[in-house]
Amino acid sequence: MDLANPPHLAWHAQPANGQALSAREHGVCSRPATSCTDLSSPSAGLEGDKKSIIKFEFNPKDGIDNPALSLTEDTDGKGVGEPRFYLLSKGSTETFGFCLHEELGCQGHVIRQVELGGLAQRRGLQDGDRLLQVNGHFVDHMDHHRVVQKIKASGNQVLLAVLDSNSYEAAKALGRDLSQMLPADIRPRLCHITRDKSGFGFSVSGPEGIKGTFQLSVRQDGPAEKAGVPPGSWLLEVNGASVRSYSHTQLARKLKQSGSKVTLLVASSAVEEFYRLRGLRITAALADTSWLPFKVRELRMVKGPAGYGFLLKEDDCSSGATGQFLWDVDAGLPAEQAGMKEGDRLLAVNGESIEGLDHQQTVLRIRAHDDQVTLLVIDPAGDEFYQSIGLSPLLFFEDSDPASGSCTPSLSSPSGSPGLCHIEVGPKGPGSWLVAASSSIGFTQSPCQEEQRRLHQAF
Repeated sequence: MDLANPPHLAWHAQPANGQALSAREHGVCSRPATSCTDLSSPSAGLEGDKKSIIKFEFNPKDGIDNPALSLTEDTDGKGVGEPRFYLLSKGSTETFGFCLHEELGCQGHVIRQVELGGLAQRRGLQDGDRLLQVNGHFVDHMDHHRVVQKIKASGNQVLLAVLDSNSYEAAKALGRDLSQMLPADIRPRLCHITRDKSGFGFSVSGPEGIKGTFQLSVRQDGPAEKAGVPPGSWLLEVNGASVRSYSHTQLARKLKQSGSKVTLLVASSAVEEFYRLRGLRITAALADTSWLPFKVRELRMVKGPAGYGFLLKEDDCSSGATGQFLWDVDAGLPAEQAGMKEGDRLLAVNGESIEGLDHQQTVLRIRAHDDQVTLLVIDPAGDEFYQSIGLSPLLFFEDSDPASGSCTPSLSSPSGSPGLCHIEVGPKGPGSWLVAASSSIGFTQSPCQEEQRRLHQAF
């Protein structure tokens, strides 16, 4: 690539302390959902708003905060259209302005209740759209709760790929693989590099006198290559900070201050072009983290005669926030066999984030099912890393994560049997410790109720 005329990098760093999105309460409707009405054609009001949105002015310096254009548009409504991409950015006290539904009689994750004049509607989301991707992750096949969690974990900015209702149903009827309708490998990379005796294993070049445009040359078999940095990639962030305003001297100083380890957000030329042509900003929330050594672990446990075998303690995180931590993991019991480690921080219970919950509320989540629970956890090193870059580790958790474990004891507890949960008072007073005893009070939902439910989540 000609460095004398580099492409402009249309991106901005996500705030390091991005707040979790504010949302309406997650409701469960027990009545059967009606068949899905095709709402892919917008009302007159929406039509007018769409026209005003498409007539945007492109700022070559800052990019645009606008609905991303679809790759092509299906105008006759008879074929299958192309996915549309939207980057939604909101304030910490705002909502994204839509609800995500799972409806009986409708396939997929359905965009509903798009608020008139709200962020989603201004960007171009339409009632009935089907959600295909969240921050580059294909989600059409995922459980509804997991998709909701991904959006929540994204904080104040999220990149969505959607398909209109008619095209989605037509593609399903034709048996098309929806994941193949989306461009491959459109995510930047987060790479954590440990220095060796020769350095980090990369060098930086850029046009003289121009700030924020840096291309990386990677040494073969060096630390950067082993950490997943693609040769010729563009540097976007260092340790969670945007390099957009850095001179070459400032960047060199920043790298030197990193010590023996540094975390880079990088994008290949193809990825940079994808976002730039659509006026989208690249942030770490969109990144592929498969090269990182820090993984969220999923622990599936079925309670044995002696319980799960761990203690839950509320304590302070390194960031100063309050968290729930796992201690006193008993050898040979389900928690240890599932892979739980001393000092792990609890992130989610049964697919639901515990962010914002206090200790007692977290205890109730764990006790919600009689004899089994699924926990998402991260070890202290990973917890410190994600807090240092201001991102939730839940944002990057995948169902196929190899760091997951499960344990089913040979003698399982009887299902549906109420019992006692022993609570022990710890140093912080009542509720500071939970002993996961042999049985707990909870509830189960019948298959009939499960089939009739309609889930929705507001954003």
